[in-house]
Amino acid sequence: MAKSSLKSTLAVSLNNYLDAGAIVAGGSGITLWQKYLGLSEMHLGLINALSANALGAAIGAIIGGVLADKFGRKFIFTYNLLVYMLGVLIVMFSVNFAMLLAGFLITGISVGIGVPASWTYISESSEVHNRGRNICISQMSWGFGPMIILLMGMLFAPGGYLYGGVEWMAHAVLGNDAATTAVEVFSSRFVFFTLFVVALIAWTLQRQLEESAEFEANKAAAKAKGEKSGIIQSFKVLFSNKIAVRTAIFLASIYLTWNLVASVMGFFSPHICETAGGVSNEYSNWMNCIQWATVVVITFGVSFIVDRVSHKLLYIFGLLAALATWLLIVTVGVNGIGTLWAFVILWGVNGGVSVQIFYALWGSELFPAKFRAGAQGLMFFVVRGLSAAWGLVFTFIYGENGEGFILAAWCMIALLAVSLIIGVIGAPNTRGKSLEQITKERYGENS
Repeated sequence: MAKSSLKSTLAVSLNNYLDAGAIVAGGSGITLWQKYLGLSEMHLGLINALSANALGAAIGAIIGGVLADKFGRKFIFTYNLLVYMLGVLIVMFSVNFAMLLAGFLITGISVGIGVPASWTYISESSEVHNRGRNICISQMSWGFGPMIILLMGMLFAPGGYLYGGVEWMAHAVLGNDAATTAVEVFSSRFVFFTLFVVALIAWTLQRQLEESAEFEANKAAAKAKGEKSGIIQSFKVLFSNKIAVRTAIFLASIYLTWNLVASVMGFFSPHICETAGGVSNEYSNWMNCIQWATVVVITFGVSFIVDRVSHKLLYIFGLLAALATWLLIVTVGVNGIGTLWAFVILWGVNGGVSVQIFYALWGSELFPAKFRAGAQGLMFFVVRGLSAAWGLVFTFIYGENGEGFILAAWCMIALLAVSLIIGVIGAPNTRGKSLEQITKERYGENS
């Protein structure tokens, strides 16, 4: 891998760490905020709906995709993480529900804005035979985020090994008479502070990146032809192209059906381990840390072969691991610790060679540069928005104590089977081809 490609990939991949980190940091500390601010279940529902895991990111993605196609990928990298840092700071200093909700919303919007530009830039700046590997590096960053944030959440949470430092810090700021809930919530404030630091580092690195050469070339060509630009024009061009519409439907279908399952696992996995598996909260958190570590290890391995073997075969392997995860539930169950660990590890294997890798890769390959980021933003908007709604439906199916777990598992199996079938039928053959070559093959010489 060329040094320039690796350097830019690592800098941009920090966005994925910040995305996943914001989701997990919010989930791991929400109980502390609930006690501190006296929040109701309705308050928690609003936070979840508008956060980085749901509508906040969905709204940001459609905005970010259009801005990246109009003003450039570097434009997003120059300004977006300033918005992220603002959102994180508001969460850190929240003293009421309005501040907390605003912080989660701003952070979520920033996460969404960064996603289309990140995946697009990585592909456009990669060498032909390293494009899949660079996307995998980006996905590894997505795995590191939850793993590290979960670990910090356990260490700094009340009862954790490093909670003494949190207590000292809280009393130094608030005084020795501070309420217990105010002291305990400092552990969540500290976790968000670490996200602020990483965002500052990422912003510093990304400001030094050069604009995508492909974006610059497309911009110059559009100017020479006198083509119009703008939000309305971008979507008009996208929806008027039958190949682009079919591509968007294909990619949104495989990503949505997989992500409906993945979003539930990301948010409810610890809860599933505790209610259906019967383990303690601490043990459950450790299991989920190891699950994310498995994601990182598997993705690292896949990065060495993804540009040399069939993408369709890797896609099938990942979904078979996902299906095995949930088939284990309906056949053996998770009543024993061995099957519970198998459930956790199998999903980690799936995460390491997940549909998201191929969605990110194909989404940045199968559209022309003029609406590449915008198309990804639109699809991400649809997927995250529907995933937010599905999260509410899943809680109803699952039940308070996991009584609907088997029915929920069958729903997951059905969704994953659909993703597998559509992916096998529609998987493109883009390995070893340049973005320019792929665009000409699909859209013609004048695209």
